[in-house]
Amino acid sequence: MKRIRLGVLTPSSNTSLEPLTCSMLQNVPEVSAHFSRFTVTRISLDAAALEQFDDSKILAAASLLADARVDVIGWSGTAAGWLGFAHDELLCRRITAATGIPATSSVLALNELLGHRKADTLGIVSPYLDNVQNRIINNYAQAGIRVTAESHLSISENFAFAEVTANTLTRQVETVAQARPAVIATYCTNLYSAHLAAEWEARFGIPVFDTTTTVVWKMLRMCEIDTSRLTGWGQLMQEGY
Repeated sequence: MKRIRLGVLTPSSNTSLEPLTCSMLQNVPEVSAHFSRFTVTRISLDAAALEQFDDSKILAAASLLADARVDVIGWSGTAAGWLGFAHDELLCRRITAATGIPATSSVLALNELLGHRKADTLGIVSPYLDNVQNRIINNYAQAGIRVTAESHLSISENFAFAEVTANTLTRQVETVAQARPAVIATYCTNLYSAHLAAEWEARFGIPVFDTTTTVVWKMLRMCEIDTSRLTGWGQLMQEGY
């Protein structure tokens, strides 16, 4: 059986996505995940915070993954939500041009899934500041997807996102679910939330697409791995169109 290597780009202060990603892959032993970090410590719309996502820094991290001869590179982050979706489209093209390796991202994968479901309403759960959350909502509106409910925690320190408790996340999802959006997205890869999606779906009757999970789903599909083998991570892993 051919070994498949997933290369994952990781914000430096993120402590959630690596253990969650590795847990997802337990039922696909032929697949392994390999991580490369670049500096991200704070999420805000000020110049210093936005500069963290300069492509040159991300490309340098991607080049290290290329040394490991990974089969695909996934940017496990949600910055395109406030920077604009075109940011990740360009970034992925630049990664492939620099490394020869196909690339994707959490946000591009989420948007692909929303398009497949023809979802025109979305609920967003995040830890972000007001203006960051509003920028995300506006970018989805421009893409024809109306955010009918949202919940955010007004936190800017990236490390602190991983400290948000399961109880707090559940309250946020419950609040958003009351508006009955087509899909709820847990919109931050440093929320320790992916393993809770199936429970929330059963409780609230709404698909929950976690952004740590979306990029894993897409990377596996790009490597022709059947994602339905990954059970317990929500409905999106059964999306096999």
